[in-house]
Amino acid sequence: MPQLREPVFPSMSRNSSDKRPTLKDLAREAGVSLASASYAVNGTGSVGEQTRAHILEVAQRIGYRQNLAARVMKTGRSGNLALVLPDLTNPFFPTLAQALFRSARARGYGMFLIDTEGNEELEHSALSRVSDIGVDGLVWFPIRDKDTSQGVLKHMPAVVLDRTVPGFAAVGVDYHDAGRLAARHLLDMGHRRIGIISGPGDVASMRDRCDGAQALIAAEGELAFRVENAFSVDLEPPVIDALLHSDATAIFAAADVIAIGVLRHAQARGLQIPRDLSVLGFDDIPLADQQIPPLSTIELPVETIATTAVEALLAQLEADGPKTLPAMPLVTTNLVERRTVAAPSDGAGSSTEHPASRP
Repeated sequence: MPQLREPVFPSMSRNSSDKRPTLKDLAREAGVSLASASYAVNGTGSVGEQTRAHILEVAQRIGYRQNLAARVMKTGRSGNLALVLPDLTNPFFPTLAQALFRSARARGYGMFLIDTEGNEELEHSALSRVSDIGVDGLVWFPIRDKDTSQGVLKHMPAVVLDRTVPGFAAVGVDYHDAGRLAARHLLDMGHRRIGIISGPGDVASMRDRCDGAQALIAAEGELAFRVENAFSVDLEPPVIDALLHSDATAIFAAADVIAIGVLRHAQARGLQIPRDLSVLGFDDIPLADQQIPPLSTIELPVETIATTAVEALLAQLEADGPKTLPAMPLVTTNLVERRTVAAPSDGAGSSTEHPASRP
């Protein structure tokens, strides 16, 4: 069964009084009208972002909490959102989840988290349950580029992350440009034979970032190889074979977890990173700067993604009339230079073997 986590609500401490603070108490403490206080905590109406943030901060300080039943009766909303993610064992997704929690809290919403464990049957089951747990909307990061909801989300406001699923609003990343950014950095450092290690090829974001990198490498250098690997530090035989028999001086791994696997494999063979082989990752997960040496990577700006997604979802909730699908916002990426990329040295290459590692 998919894992259903407890909702993450704004942290609220009770005040010293035994009396539960009311909306009037909140309005008085915040120095705003009763209507503004109501708009802020309900996520409705017209109230400026600074004012909303101030009211929510005061609500947290005095321990104001809404009566959920009253809120549902008055607004038709529970104040909760659902978040469906594909795999919490991938370090990227807990980081993304935390960013989404923060964005939801800033707008006065709690959030349920459901992990589908990379299983499409569990994903469909989770999506079927979303409407039963009383949430107002859904942020969904699908396992694949297809709709596994089978119509169960027809009337549920939803935003899809990182994928294109017909019928749903989406927040995406300009992965083609991100791939070019990765290749540009390696080429500018003097590398000409560059290998690419993708994640699973049936994931469009993987294809796009690798296609972007490959196009620029083909124009200005030479593609040493392009292979696929699971989202794991464990390298699969085709990847190991490519590394052993290629003279690539740099590797672009389209996910940090794969890049970390390349670092470990190369170092186990006695290669010095980046003297013998440069490695560039993608995502900037927390583990990236904890490697030895720290991993250079392309950063996915998760805070921007989270804020954009929550705002897009709440715009649907607040819209009158039929749901409209805005154009997909494309978030741009950034290069994070650490210590795994350097200019190629004489004799560098992924097939190089340190003398001490030879039999």
